[in-house]
Formats: sequence, structure tokens, C-alpha cells
Amino acid sequence: MSVQARRLAVLCAHLNPTPFPPDPSAPLVSASLCAADSDTENPTLLNDCVFCKIIRGQSPALKLYEDDMCLCILDTSPLSHGHSLIIPKSHFPSLDATPPSVVAAMCSKVPFIGNAIMKATGCSAFNLLVNNGAAAGQVIYHTHIHIIPRKAYDCLWASESLLRRRVNLDDEKVSQLAARIQKQLSPSDTCQ
Repeated sequence: MSVQARRLAVLCAHLNPTPFPPDPSAPLVSASLCAADSDTENPTLLNDCVFCKIIRGQSPALKLYEDDMCLCILDTSPLSHGHSLIIPKSHFPSLDATPPSVVAAMCSKVPFIGNAIMKATGCSAFNLLVNNGAAAGQVIYHTHIHIIPRKAYDCLWASESLLRRRVNLDDEKVSQLAARIQKQLSPSDTCQ
């Protein structure tokens, strides 16, 4: 298939997506080159990455959506019914190592996929979650976004019952924190 034909097919898929393969015998995940464009230093990690294996068609998964940049699958250890993952087709170990164009491609699918998940599960909301780094709970070092369907009073997060303390905007420590963050957001960083 020519590049132009492929781009046209992807554009048509965005305009009129089909959630499931039309042929029941078609594979749930099509093979593609995971990490072909990434600059990951250790190829062994790519060979062992569960998401890279899914993208290459070497491991099973239930595909919900796919385009040139990303794939959405059902999570195999869901926090709620319909819990899904959006993963880029190229290997990036964390969100901060993922190019903005890839993050944008993934995030642009959230309303479309999230609404489909809510309708299919009868949920009224969803959480969007990224575990970025070990301290944040990341266990698979291939960037991914969780879409977690929610219902009122499902008590999924213990933190929902915790009282939050308001920040005093006049507090010097709060102002200093804001200044340190702003300093890190220099114009040279935003252009990367």
C-alpha cells in the first residue's frame, strides 16, 4: 500500500472508525514495528517489553482502537470494568521521554475512546491516569495512559475520602515553590 493510500485509510478511520475488525477471523492486534523510530538505547528491553510484543502481534490483547501512532487495548488487570490503555506504537520508557507529538496523538483520542468506554460500560465518568516513574507506580516502562471507567460512589480510590487542605496563596513557601517550577519552565524547555 502506498504512503498516500495508507494516510487516506487512516484519515477515513478517524472519520468513520470501526471498533472491531470486520472479519471475525482477523487478528485482534495487527503487527507493526514497535520502536522503529524511537531512540531507546537498550534493544533487549524492547524485546522484553509487553506492549512492544502486543504492538508487533507477538502477544495477545483485545484491541479497541488503532491508528498509525497509538493502540488502545483492554487492561488485563483492570481497576474497573472497561479499564483500558492507550499506548504509543513506538517505545518510550516514560511520559517525559515521549515526544510531544506522540503525547498529543494519544491524548487526542481520549474523548473519542473514553466516551465509547463510558457508553459500553454504563459508566458516567472516567479517570485518566499516567503513572510516570517507579515512585508514581509505573511498572511497565512503555508510556501508556489509563482510561478507568467510573460510577458514582464506586469507592475506587481511597484518596477520594481524604480531606484536602487548601493552599494559602499568600504563604511564602507556596510562592517559592511556584517560582521554582516557573524557573524550570524556561522557554528553551517548552520548545523541546
